[in-house]
Parts: sequence; C-alpha cells; structure tokens
Amino acid sequence: MDFSNISARGLVLLGCGKMGSAMLAGWLKGGLAPQSVHVIDPHPSDWLKGTGVVLNGPLPATPAVVLIAVKPQMMAAALPQLQAMGGGQTLFVTVAAGTTIATYEAILGATTPVVRAMPNTPAAIGRGITAICGNAAASSADLDMAEGLLSAVGQVVRLAGEHQMDAVTAISGSGPAYVFHLIEALADAGVALGLSADLAMQLAKATVGGAGQLAEDAAEDPAQLRVNVTSPGGTTAAALAVLMEPETGFPGLLRRATQAAADRGKELGK
Repeated sequence: MDFSNISARGLVLLGCGKMGSAMLAGWLKGGLAPQSVHVIDPHPSDWLKGTGVVLNGPLPATPAVVLIAVKPQMMAAALPQLQAMGGGQTLFVTVAAGTTIATYEAILGATTPVVRAMPNTPAAIGRGITAICGNAAASSADLDMAEGLLSAVGQVVRLAGEHQMDAVTAISGSGPAYVFHLIEALADAGVALGLSADLAMQLAKATVGGAGQLAEDAAEDPAQLRVNVTSPGGTTAAALAVLMEPETGFPGLLRRATQAAADRGKELGK
C-alpha cells in the first residue's frame, strides 16, 4: 500500500487493543512511518510504547484517516473528541461492532466519509477477513484507502450496502467462535470414544485447522472436498448421515444460530 498521503497528513488510531495492535503491526511492517501514527489509548501495552508512534499526544487537525477500534460501549465517550475532524477532509474507518454509519454521521456530520468494517479475530495472526461498506460521502478512493489499511490483517470484501452487515457479522464476525466450539465438541466426542483429553484436543485442533487451510487452498469447492473424503458406505458416510440431517444436523442448526446472531446485531444497532 502507498502510505505517502498518510505519512504527510497522519493517521489517528482510536483504541489499540488486540485488533488495533494487529492492524498497527501490519502497517508498520508495510512501511508506514511510526511518527505519522497518533494513537489514543488510556492503557497502552508495553509493545505499543515501544513502536515509536505518537502516544496520547497532540493530534493533527486534519489527518488523512481516523481508524476507530474501541469497544462499542466506549464510543459515546471517545468519538466526540474527534468531532472537529468531521466534515469531509478526513476519512473515518470504524471496526467497532454494532455501531451504525448513522451514529457516526450524527456526531461527525453527513458530509464526513465513513467506512464501516467488520473484521474477525483471525486478524490477530494476519488471517482475518473483513467486510466493508461506505456512506454516501465515501468515494471509491476512500474505499480503496480503507481496503488497503485493513488488508494488513487479511482478506477484504466489499458489501453492496450496510444492510448486509448483520449477515456478515453472523457468518464471519461471530464465525470463529462457532469453529472454536466445533473443536471443543469434536474433542469431547473423542474422549467419549476412549481417547485421552489431550490427544483428542490435539486431533481436533489439527483436523479443523488443516481442513480449513485445505478448503482455502484447493481448487475444488468444499462440497467436492467432502465427497472426495467420503467413501460410499464407509465411516465418514455414517457420520455425515447424522450431521447432514436437514433439521437436527449442521444445516438447520447453523441456520438457526446465524439467524439468532443477525437478529441480535439488528437489536444492537438500533
């Protein structure tokens, strides 16, 4: 990514927890000058203190970008201090869950370009996927800028509009927790079949991690990969007959789970 505009005008990072730190590490590795980054964080980590960024100091009047990475419940207190940067010269990018574009526009003004993003926790190891959408004031160049910054922690996809954000939250935003629970459940099933807890967990972690990597890397789609490993009348087929039952198996269960997540997202966004 070309950081020249940011280097000249500065970038403000509001909040530098796990997600903020992962993004900052990616930017610095990509060549962004530490002195052009202004971080606002009341409890900075030792790692952050050693990066060379401007920490809790004076802010530029019109930075190129303000990236908001605070928890939603801290938004009401944190955002007003950046109100003077609204109006159109500064791009605001937010990775805060559940806070709508309208909320930002109400504080910063409707002419302020805002890009809302939903990353997920694998961003911490550079393997995240982030969905973005912009308001009416956000130009294609603004979306390109946001995509470039968020690419530091993984893949980026663009949505047709904010109306898709609750669905994205339910699938990729909350999705890692579903996978972690799958690992727990698979390991517990191994213990029930007579394996030790440590061995069952090792097998479950490696199986889910390896299968996920294979699904990303293979030319075939996941349905074909499933067929490839399923011998007719074999052990995998016996298990899949249970897991693929439309209502009690994975299909119905995940539809209900993701619908619950999407519904909750709508409630939180009101």
